[in-house]
Amino acid sequence: MHNQKKGNRKPLLLINTLFVLFLAGLLLVLFNAPEETTSHLPHDPNHEQFHAIASKKEAEKNCGACHDPDGQAPLPENHPPKFRCLFCHKRK
Repeated sequence: MHNQKKGNRKPLLLINTLFVLFLAGLLLVLFNAPEETTSHLPHDPNHEQFHAIASKKEAEKNCGACHDPDGQAPLPENHPPKFRCLFCHKRK
């Protein structure tokens, strides 16, 4: 019975070692990630109303008024999908 318990430790040790190595690799990747380069939502008269809205999804509904292709500040063509503005452009 005692020898049987020792035999069960090897797979457990292997699993624990692999888990620790995975976590170490994950931390290494996260600490070496590049800094955030996306600009924050500006604090100017045009954007101040969006800071006052508590829900990001509610605030994002109004972005298209200025940032649609025909708006006063259209987004460049290479801009990522335009339906989650505050996911990248965080409020300060």
